[in-house]
Amino acid sequence: MIPWPLLPLLWYLVVGVCALFYVVLDGFDLGVGLLHLFAKKDEERRVFLNAIGPVWDGNEVWLVVVGGALFAGFPEAYATIFSGFYDLCMLLLLGLVFRAVAIECRSKQYAHWWRTSWDIAFFVASFIIAYGLGVTLGCFIQGVPIDAHKTFIGTFEHVFTPYSLLMGFFVCVLFATHGTLFLAMKTEGELMERICRWSERATRIFAVLFCGVTAITWVYIPHMTRRFVEHPGLLSLGALVVGCFWAIPYLARRRLTGWAFICSSCGIITLFLICAIGFFPMILRSSLNPEHYSLTFENCASSPLTLKILLTIVAIGIPLVLAYGGMAYRIFRGKVHIDHTSY
Repeated sequence: MIPWPLLPLLWYLVVGVCALFYVVLDGFDLGVGLLHLFAKKDEERRVFLNAIGPVWDGNEVWLVVVGGALFAGFPEAYATIFSGFYDLCMLLLLGLVFRAVAIECRSKQYAHWWRTSWDIAFFVASFIIAYGLGVTLGCFIQGVPIDAHKTFIGTFEHVFTPYSLLMGFFVCVLFATHGTLFLAMKTEGELMERICRWSERATRIFAVLFCGVTAITWVYIPHMTRRFVEHPGLLSLGALVVGCFWAIPYLARRRLTGWAFICSSCGIITLFLICAIGFFPMILRSSLNPEHYSLTFENCASSPLTLKILLTIVAIGIPLVLAYGGMAYRIFRGKVHIDHTSY
């Protein structure tokens, strides 16, 4: 018998873990999309698409799980988020739709205009999703106007603030770096050499943005850094992020692409943990009255019976998703080779 205070916390952790899986796995998918137009030839772009072809749709399952988990476990938070961020959610949805269509339709015709049009659509859709996720993260960190009735009362400018726009670029660069390392694992020859050089440049850009975002957050958003001030030992997580991304150029130059990708994944996981530590126990922070109006995992959770049923479903469903995903990655491991069945 799980006591009540523990039930919403467990479901909060379930949502967080599913979000982490999505960021790590679909992050390199989106990064490949952001890099798509940098490929020189049609064959290289086909390699890019086939590198993610067997797994991109499975990776997006985690985003569906996050949305479903919010709807079932924290309905008030779901209602506030998806109504307050309605325009942004519709843009993200359009990006997801056109990205999927671009992947499937791009190689159906040989005409140059056809493939170029879908290449542009794939890039733009990937950018919209990655940038939109970064903007959403920035809003969550800053806080948005939520009143005593748990209603979002903000306007367009409360969503697209300078900080959230900066976070959008930060997430795009992070995903692009992650994507270069995945592509380096899946390619060979001159293309792999060029992508490894891309990864070094992307890592340097990420380092600059990471320092800037960290400094701005530390100065202007103190509630995210309060726990790190109170417990200085947590600052070792920041050092771990630096170490992971510092190692990437070193590994890329020695063509240890698998280890470089693992370092990138570990860096993203650590960044996620840093955000989670600063954000806990919030789901959506109120900028009007953070102490009383914010949505937390305690004040907007479903009933105990609902959460118990949901945890039972998760205990069955999540291992199946992991098994399916693991099987797909195992079957399609190794370098990409283009044939008549490829995208």
